Amino acid sequence: MSNDDTRSQLKSLLLEKSVRTGEFTLASGKTSDLYIDCRVTAMDPVGATLIGKLGWETVKAEIQKQGLDVQAIGGMTLGADPISLAVGMTSAQDEKPLQVFTVRKEPKGHGKGKQIEGNFNDGDTIVIVDDVITTGGSTLKAADVLEASGAKIAFALVLVDREEGGKEAIEARGIPVISLYSRSTLLD
Repeated sequence: MSNDDTRSQLKSLLLEKSVRTGEFTLASGKTSDLYIDCRVTAMDPVGATLIGKLGWETVKAEIQKQGLDVQAIGGMTLGADPISLAVGMTSAQDEKPLQVFTVRKEPKGHGKGKQIEGNFNDGDTIVIVDDVITTGGSTLKAADVLEASGAKIAFALVLVDREEGGKEAIEARGIPVISLYSRSTLLD
């Protein structure tokens, strides 16, 4: 299956399962005529497979273009988790697969009190993931935690950019953003 076919199939699935119109209050507190719940698509086995394929091809191309050595992929739980895992699993077919991690909203209250779980080492060069960006707030919060742990963030991979300033806020922080879809490409 070509990337164009994968992109088209994933777009159709996102529109069917994840995109709703009406009046909604977003996590940022803003109201919007568009609600996008990517988890429904990312947790669908077909959706996860399509996200893994398109996401890994996109990440791999950016790694090669920039000449990067990236060790891991992940982001703020829960939105980033299925996307990171799908991309990580697909990357296992290549010679240098990406490890997968997740960032908790708060440090764990027991055990080692970790806020980053999974396969992450201090100093790793990573790709940070988010399902949907509006203001960029959750991506930036995850970036704060990761950078405090010594991570070097190569770039952000986002499933859908709502085109409401989030990409610009993240890039103002020095983190390039690559989105698989934007509001305009998803709803064209």
